[in-house]
Amino acid sequence: MNEYPFMGVGLGPGDPELITLKAHRLILQADVIAYISNDKGVSQARTIAQNSLSCRSQTALEIPLVMPMCEDRQLANQVYDQAAVAIGSELKKGRRVVFLCEGDPLFFASFIYLLERLKEQYHCEVVPGISSVHAASAALKTPLTVLSESMVVVSGRHSEEKLIEALIQHDSVVILKAGRFRPRILTALKKTQRLDEARYLEYIGREQELIETDMHALPNEPGPYFSLFVVLKNNREHQ
Repeated sequence: MNEYPFMGVGLGPGDPELITLKAHRLILQADVIAYISNDKGVSQARTIAQNSLSCRSQTALEIPLVMPMCEDRQLANQVYDQAAVAIGSELKKGRRVVFLCEGDPLFFASFIYLLERLKEQYHCEVVPGISSVHAASAALKTPLTVLSESMVVVSGRHSEEKLIEALIQHDSVVILKAGRFRPRILTALKKTQRLDEARYLEYIGREQELIETDMHALPNEPGPYFSLFVVLKNNREHQ
């Protein structure tokens, strides 16, 4: 086993001030920093961690995982396979490797796929981060669920039927990964008569943050990847 574990470090939803002290310390101590990037070299995780990275006394080796923005899981798995090899090589050298994760490393996060590939051979640890779900609750200034209410978190990738089922069965519903599935989600909200109970949020905690409370004003077209819906029973934030 390597002297140092492979660390999945949660950065929170976007506001650099929501990075925990432990995450900040590990970023400062890391020999290698890994993160998801797009084909233009832009990494949301690295951007969130920029203040911590700028506090380092020396530059760390960086391993960007250039992820194709498409539905082809075979291509994504190839990126994870290659990244696992590269990260494993650094761990074998006794280097401290930190993987930067938006939100929480084990909640709808890419770190999960690296953990699956590396945990049998290397010691791995996780530093939790504030999820977009809790950041949305704070931005709306309302609890996600209270007392006997039921709550569920689902992905916008689900079929319309599954979204409708969740909206019918639960009082509070958070729909993550809304992005290009926004038209489907709006249809499900309309069919379950929960449009007026829904709130839509983009880029929570970032400069371009958007909160839309009127679903009738929300364009029926795909939105950005970092977006979600919060559906609360009877518009509870006004009670």
